[in-house]
Amino acid sequence: MNSPSQLSSESDDEPLSRRGKGKGKGKGKVKVKVKSKAKASADPPKALTFAELQRLREEGKAERAHKTRVRMEEKAMRKRLGRKLTSEERSTIALHFHHEELRNVWGDLEESIPVVVPIKADQPANIKLTLLPFQRESLYWMKQQEQGVWHGGMLADEMGMGKTIQIIALLVSDKKKPNLVIAPTVAIMQWKNEIEAHTDGMKVLIWHGQSRESDVKELKKYDVVLSTYAVLESSFRKQEKGFERKKGDRKMLVTEKSPVHQIQWNRIILDEAHNIKERATNTAKATFKLQGNYRWCLSGTPLQNRVGELYSLVRFLGGDPFSYYFCKRCPCKSLHWRFKDRCTCDDCGHSPMQHTCFWNSEILTPIQKYGMEGSGKPAFKKLKILLDRMMLRRTKLERADDLGLPPRTVIVRRDYFSPEEKELYTSLFSDAKRQFNTYLDHGTILNNYSNIFSLLTRMRQMACHPDLVIRSKTNANKFVPEDEGEATVCRLCNDIAEDAIQSKCRHIFDRECIKQYLNTAVEQNPACPVCHLVLTINLEAPALELGEEQAQARQGILGRLDIDTWRSSTKIEALVEELSNLRMQDATTKSLVFSQFVNFLDLIAFRLQKAGFTICRLEGTMSPQARNATIKHFMNNVDVTVFLVSLKAGGVALNLTEASRVYLMDSWWNPACDAEAMDRIHRLGQHRPVKAIKLVVEDSIESRIVQLQEKKSAMIDATLSPDDSAMGRLTPADVSFSSTLCCCSCS
Repeated sequence: MNSPSQLSSESDDEPLSRRGKGKGKGKGKVKVKVKSKAKASADPPKALTFAELQRLREEGKAERAHKTRVRMEEKAMRKRLGRKLTSEERSTIALHFHHEELRNVWGDLEESIPVVVPIKADQPANIKLTLLPFQRESLYWMKQQEQGVWHGGMLADEMGMGKTIQIIALLVSDKKKPNLVIAPTVAIMQWKNEIEAHTDGMKVLIWHGQSRESDVKELKKYDVVLSTYAVLESSFRKQEKGFERKKGDRKMLVTEKSPVHQIQWNRIILDEAHNIKERATNTAKATFKLQGNYRWCLSGTPLQNRVGELYSLVRFLGGDPFSYYFCKRCPCKSLHWRFKDRCTCDDCGHSPMQHTCFWNSEILTPIQKYGMEGSGKPAFKKLKILLDRMMLRRTKLERADDLGLPPRTVIVRRDYFSPEEKELYTSLFSDAKRQFNTYLDHGTILNNYSNIFSLLTRMRQMACHPDLVIRSKTNANKFVPEDEGEATVCRLCNDIAEDAIQSKCRHIFDRECIKQYLNTAVEQNPACPVCHLVLTINLEAPALELGEEQAQARQGILGRLDIDTWRSSTKIEALVEELSNLRMQDATTKSLVFSQFVNFLDLIAFRLQKAGFTICRLEGTMSPQARNATIKHFMNNVDVTVFLVSLKAGGVALNLTEASRVYLMDSWWNPACDAEAMDRIHRLGQHRPVKAIKLVVEDSIESRIVQLQEKKSAMIDATLSPDDSAMGRLTPADVSFSSTLCCCSCS
């Protein structure tokens, strides 16, 4: 790799201002001083030709003109505003000098691209299901969007309103092929079943598994190709970075073209598109590189934590200029951040500091910095201008007449610790607070963020059942060999890792746990929660394969307890009370019980079986075949009234309308997770009134989590709502909800 000094002597395309101190003063003479890092070199500096000198003079002249004009514009703006300019304002002036099209981009957007108002389209002839009125409206809207500048958009109807069938209606209205659908693994069979049930002979291929089709010509023969985010990422990684293959005794790094990236698809559809919300992941990059005529993002929760998550969806849709990077020193414009040497742009040679992402500068940074005040308020308005033209979102409440869904009631049940639980929780809380204050006094909070996150997790577990904390370390020591203990226990939550991945420092985490840890980290390069080295982990890596001994460790927490003397917890007894009362009212009512902690589900299962309930379970460790068999068993057997579901494994893409009760045993920081869990039953096909009960222990971290969820929900609703008044109801406190999670535990 060349050093910056080597680049300055070797690059003939670099502007004069970056080559030294030659300023071309006087009579137009230019002094060029060529530096060489290799002092021992006997080669004299290469003389510049007249053409090269002339080019340098022109570049210097242009650079001086640029600076003069920028200074004049800054002076005019200072005079107009009557104050000093902010760094953002100076940056904007420099940017507009080379990119005139950005000066009035928002006004041009409002004038040149009208908002498509949905009206009812005709019922497609080739679909067997009669579309509801709002679904025919979305069909019209999608057709119009494909003819517009975006060539697609975001369908963001609330969960359970039939986004799948709306896309199928779009597919049959224009039978051009091939079309690609990328979805979570649990949703693939549902897509296949619905396409086959509601269309006449559309050819569908599931592109999944080790023996999947690699012939591009064969893939093009299908109307719809279904695949998963994991398979797409794996195929893309093998193409871009290669993989090791044994040849005799040697290992060779080979690359393999991704078949789905070689095809020009008619439509590319991302189901649960929030899976690409992190722009830097391989999964997001794999979707960006797909080629297609039309692009669609489906998500009931396109915004989950922060406004920045919408960038990846806009980037996938190819929004110009909103997802582009621009140089403030030249006309350079790119969809990619290309700095191979980390010092100069691969395209124009200017430094990273001279480049800016339009989305960041216009929307993300002002909102993060100012919230609903100052520059943040117009940034929110700009975001709504864009989303109004890219996204269609309807809620169940708005279209209640069309849906005919029974009502959904959400109840927060609040209980208090028993004296024994209170004593244990207070002790844990005091330790956590003392540790936090130590970090605060030493100014090392950011350096110890992983420890703080772990403390918060332990407090959440203590609110569920003390054994989740007290018995957690015994789990690894008793059931798992010393050299394999990492492979079954997540080092963040000390629970069984359902979807285990390994960091570079060889520590094991559950994929969702480590994602949440990284999403909430304050520092730029978070440390490993175990060894505190800079954390390096591939979030898209395949789950670790477990041997028989490791699989036995998944027997859970019960094997570490004395069952005869075991005591339940306040929260488990609250659930038993709820289910017992429900059984007395109607013994046929089915319920879903969600928890993020598999060991907690073990304790719940033991207690419910003692109370006479017939249950079944869904966990991330199950194979797809076992998962489908379990779901069918729950749906088809009247005696099975309780379904225990791991939130990480079954919180999305499930249709369980046989149940009409949901119990959320432990709330997640992200309110979208709870909403997705509730909507497994409150969706088309549900005929019973739905009730969702959140079980919360008062005077614990859980009450703070509920407050955090409310603030996040207010921000999300205001951002996605088509009603401008919703933005006015948003307070600065709602926007700044993510100040720090540490306050939740220690204030």
